[in-house]
Amino acid sequence: MTTAPAVPLVVPLVPPKLIATDLDGTLLRSDGTLSDRTRAALAAAEQAGIRVVLVTGRPPRCVPELLATIGPHSVIAANGAAVYAPDGTLAHLSPIRPLAATRLVTHVRRAIPGVTFAVEYDRDFGHEPAHPTWSFGEEAVELVGVAGELLTRIPGRPVLKILAHHPTLPLDDFYERARHAAVNSAETTHSTGLSLVEFSAPGVTKATTLIAWSDRLGIGSHEIAAFGDIHNDLPILTAVGHSYAMANAHPDVQQAARHRAPSNDEDGVAQVLERFVDALVRQPPRRTPA
Repeated sequence: MTTAPAVPLVVPLVPPKLIATDLDGTLLRSDGTLSDRTRAALAAAEQAGIRVVLVTGRPPRCVPELLATIGPHSVIAANGAAVYAPDGTLAHLSPIRPLAATRLVTHVRRAIPGVTFAVEYDRDFGHEPAHPTWSFGEEAVELVGVAGELLTRIPGRPVLKILAHHPTLPLDDFYERARHAAVNSAETTHSTGLSLVEFSAPGVTKATTLIAWSDRLGIGSHEIAAFGDIHNDLPILTAVGHSYAMANAHPDVQQAARHRAPSNDEDGVAQVLERFVDALVRQPPRRTPA
């Protein structure tokens, strides 16, 4: 992704109560690492009373590694389908219903010849033989079979996300055809730049889960600052009061966000968080009524 020209860094006069940040291309550097500066900024925000939640398309099987690497923060995984407490305890699941999952696979395969599927369960991963695989979560069980079998092989095992891949279609074309084929049976998005489309249960996005979770904490959407770089971040960036597109973000994301942050390789999230924390420190203490 081409980095956009530098723009003035804008922060609200009243710091947010909650930070919601994407990982890849946003919080993490391009080589997948987390800088010491960013780790320190996240910890300082939490210590100052600003909650931090990691919001990612990555599956539940990668959550333990994320918490070990980034620190004890809440996690919204699988594009909103799972929520985890800072200690890794599962707090909430929004799976795709079995009948809807089967219908989705049938419609997309009929509409787009050559497509292959993978399934993200609550812990493990299954894929068709020709579907690409990823190394997230080495402890996860990897199942191989046709999609219909994968959706029913483990009775009672929640399916949180279905992935569809095409070996030749350009991403934009593949995404539009897959979204049209899914109709109202799933939320459709993409995040990797590959010809890979992601499906979640209807109504389940990063944004819907974040807003529902923050509401239970007594935090309004206007009190949230969110950071993102790619299309699956768009729902969250348009749902909060303070949205930041990374300088390396897709043009659609930069257009949708209210503000711009420096690139992920410049620790852009950390730069903004440091200003939030500094603003809290400099705020005069509230006077107690006589």
